[in-house]
Amino acid sequence: MLGISVILVFIRFLKGPSIPDRVIALDLLILIAIGIIAVYSMQNDQSTFLDIAMLFALIAFLGTVAFAYFLIQRSKNDD
Repeated sequence: MLGISVILVFIRFLKGPSIPDRVIALDLLILIAIGIIAVYSMQNDQSTFLDIAMLFALIAFLGTVAFAYFLIQRSKNDD
């Protein structure tokens, strides 16, 4: 299921049509990667991979916040 969702989200990432759609698709790709890491970590009883998943979550969150800040600044400059 995770593999199929990666393929479908990657198609959405490539097609767009706008930059916010692509950012959301990229955020969802990172979320799916976190899910894959979590499943792998549970199957192999290695909790160290969960640290990597938390790092990916932090990077995804910061990227989304930075893009939202960029959109707000761009809309202020257009006015």
